[in-house]
Amino acid sequence: MQHTIRFLWLPALLISACSDMTPSDLAANQPVYTGFPSIEPHQILPVENDRLYNQEAPIPPQCYTRTEASHNPCFVCHQVYPRGKSADYRMNKLDDGALQGNYLFSDVGVNNHWQNLFVDRRDYVAAISDQTIDRYVNEDNYTALAPRLKANNWQGYTPDLQNFHLADGAFDQDGIALDNSHWVAFNYKPFPSTFWPTNGSFGDVAIRLDTPFRERQGQYNIDIYRLNLALVEITIKDLPSISVLPFDESRYQIDINGDGRFNAAETRLRAQEHYFGDASQVVVTPQQYPTGTEFLHSVRYLGIDQDDQIVAPPRMKELRHMRKIKTLSDAELDNRYRRERKEKVDEDLPYFIHHGDAGMENGMGWMISAFVEDASGELRPQTHEENMACMGCHSAIGSTIDQTFSIGRKVTGPEGWGYINLQGMPDAPTVSHAEPEILAYFKRVGGGDEFRQNTEMLARWFDDKGQVKTGAVLAADVYQLITPSAERARQLNKAYTHIVRTQSYRLGRDATWVPAKNIHQAIDEGTRPLDPKHQALGWDLRLDWQSSSNAAQVAAE
Repeated sequence: MQHTIRFLWLPALLISACSDMTPSDLAANQPVYTGFPSIEPHQILPVENDRLYNQEAPIPPQCYTRTEASHNPCFVCHQVYPRGKSADYRMNKLDDGALQGNYLFSDVGVNNHWQNLFVDRRDYVAAISDQTIDRYVNEDNYTALAPRLKANNWQGYTPDLQNFHLADGAFDQDGIALDNSHWVAFNYKPFPSTFWPTNGSFGDVAIRLDTPFRERQGQYNIDIYRLNLALVEITIKDLPSISVLPFDESRYQIDINGDGRFNAAETRLRAQEHYFGDASQVVVTPQQYPTGTEFLHSVRYLGIDQDDQIVAPPRMKELRHMRKIKTLSDAELDNRYRRERKEKVDEDLPYFIHHGDAGMENGMGWMISAFVEDASGELRPQTHEENMACMGCHSAIGSTIDQTFSIGRKVTGPEGWGYINLQGMPDAPTVSHAEPEILAYFKRVGGGDEFRQNTEMLARWFDDKGQVKTGAVLAADVYQLITPSAERARQLNKAYTHIVRTQSYRLGRDATWVPAKNIHQAIDEGTRPLDPKHQALGWDLRLDWQSSSNAAQVAAE
């Protein structure tokens, strides 16, 4: 059956006094480094907002994986959970786990629009020296973005975290931004497997709560801010309590652990009905962030230090921003998820409200915007279609919690506040399964990425019969498991610059240089993605950090 697209683009002037600038207008238009192969003008795609090439941009490339009915990367996104009075509460009511066993694409979605996956970039990559790509990756393209936006009367989110190009250098040891912008970095385990560095990018995330959550009697208060951040972690992870840095209950006359006493250095915070400080009238809503919460997520190239270790470099591929604009009631959640399920079954095309510079609503209480590199490597606002590509993961998949991933995967407690660091991080199991998560992923997928084309991962963690080297995986930390060699990192960096220089994001952003094989060009809906025995239902993205050592023992047995 045929469908018409139903996205809504509200003109900028109907929303606010927006800049009326296009992404092209806000590009830097500076020369590209020398040392790169030439790109012919006809290879560069137009950067435009007035045309939508892919009406199903929210469907990510991974959904076209050739699974052979047995290789299952689908479970990390598409899930179903127990319901009913005796079941644990789950804010996400989509329950789309059936997509592991059935395709529900629209007539447009059955065709794979992510044609960058099939581009042969081997000659392009070979023509770039290691020195050239290292120089490019270590260039700062973040600092100039905010002044350029302001000069063009940009009315959307303007990056306000100083020195973010320095990665961990922008924060103190507890993750607090050094510039008093109140962004807080946290350490988390990257989501399988697109966000693993070995598959293309180094990522980090910072969170910022709204002003009342940071203040007491109108004044900034770090103790109150930390408590409220801990309450957010409690509600997202559905914990009864959490460890915190020592808090002086006597000074504030607040009993945070509920023992009926005021202790001078209390380190246990119990779940609360309301937040603290000037947000004391705000109810802690189960598995939702409070209105006004922001996330800042940088997607970077792969930096390589003098010891060939993978680190966060200054250069960003993307800078993503999310802001919570509405807390949803259970009735609203139920209604919105029912509608989403119906639209999937009816194979309707997606639609989202675009607010000009402010970004795009995901339909679930969040405003989302982002910046990507222009052809010269400077950051520019995403186009409408490029923003739509973000909606696939942040609007309606069954495994997320309040349409997000990272806080649920944060190292629990005060140890997890600080810039991301995978060194020494154990392969913690999820709260739903006892086996270490990455080990389980390798077994279910049969590779180190959704497409099973990461040859380095196959060589490291699988034998010549395709079986997982369980002992080697159990002996490694997360850094060792999911970061590439310096050689592969440079290949990934080089390949991605071809996408940047051709501005072909609408054709896909995966940093491949060899044409993909385990990908469908078109979906035959008469087949099923996975046989029932290879489906994995009930998987939870949240991690059980306390059981890490026990999980390794279970797997070894």
